[in-house]
Amino acid sequence: MDARLSVKFNKVSLEYPNGVRAVRRLDCEIRKGERVAIIGPSGAGKTSLLRILATALRPSSGTIGVLDTDPWRLDRGNLRRLRSRIGMVHQAPPIPPRQRVVTAVLAGRLGQWPAWRSLASLVYPMDIAGAERMLARMEIADKLFERCDQLSGGQLQRVGVARVLYQRPDLILTDEPVSAVDPALSDRVVGELNREAIERGVTLVASLHAVDLALHRFPRVIGVRAGEIVFDLPPVRVSDGMLAELYASESRTVPTQDNQTLETVPAGVRRRPMFS
Repeated sequence: MDARLSVKFNKVSLEYPNGVRAVRRLDCEIRKGERVAIIGPSGAGKTSLLRILATALRPSSGTIGVLDTDPWRLDRGNLRRLRSRIGMVHQAPPIPPRQRVVTAVLAGRLGQWPAWRSLASLVYPMDIAGAERMLARMEIADKLFERCDQLSGGQLQRVGVARVLYQRPDLILTDEPVSAVDPALSDRVVGELNREAIERGVTLVASLHAVDLALHRFPRVIGVRAGEIVFDLPPVRVSDGMLAELYASESRTVPTQDNQTLETVPAGVRRRPMFS
């Protein structure tokens, strides 16, 4: 695998045991340090694609490269080390409900710490200040010692983001990370993820429901439908017609943060992306 790449898919397909094909002979390369948004209707295969990248699912056919290696040729120990370099933000973070927020954030480094430190941190948090800094970036530092089952859905999503920021992975994957967060905070959260990727020179791949957020925050946008890539372009080249066709099977409008119709752009006029 080319050392300049974070991700390489070569004719990758994924078929579930029930016969549903979620990904179809997909070819894609993502360079180190790139920030990529994946958009598309429900059932397009976005989550399956991210789970393959996270090495949580093995493709039915084709080959993948993640962070300079084929994960499915690694032994168990090296696969575990590879996974510790990948940070995944889930739409519904898999956090034990009775766990304290500080412990949930520090869990981001459990795969990197020696066993003794991981066990000790479960009893007494080993880096309270570090967890608090990440939560402050999500504007929920005041929730540091609360139990996770006392948080709203949007707050819990931000805890999941804070955990990945604390992890400091080489590849950041996010699956609808702001679906329960209001628009103003959504922009802040996605902005912090972009800031992290830019400052550390790592790769960010985000599946987003809100098309306007993807177009404004990411320099590369991949449209997916029925497990296939429909377009792979900078946002200034993504036309209203492309978006309408991408979401034609789902609704008559393109989904945005506030559920309003995406502002149309006259022919020949380019959108101005707002990166941060």
